[in-house]
Amino acid sequence: MINGGKVQVNGQRCKPGRKIEVGATLTLWQGHDEKELVVKGLSEKRLSAPLAQALYEETEDSIARRIERAEQRRLMADADPRASRPDKKQRRALLRFKNQDE
Repeated sequence: MINGGKVQVNGQRCKPGRKIEVGATLTLWQGHDEKELVVKGLSEKRLSAPLAQALYEETEDSIARRIERAEQRRLMADADPRASRPDKKQRRALLRFKNQDE
């Protein structure tokens, strides 16, 4: 993620060797979602996921924005029935319709 430019530390793009301090704000892009995290603690070694999650906290604004964007994506997907591929029954109907002219 860092090499792809999807991570920012305190609003600035960072490199993999960047030192992080407690209280730093990380901004991460994961697909369509942007997460804003505040570092609460550091560890000298790699930890399990539950222990690592205790070392950072996502901001309330970030959670609200992610929920709002997820809802917008869901509404956009529901609004356009052509967004998905036709299922087997619809494909057969299309083939029958196309072959009527022949």
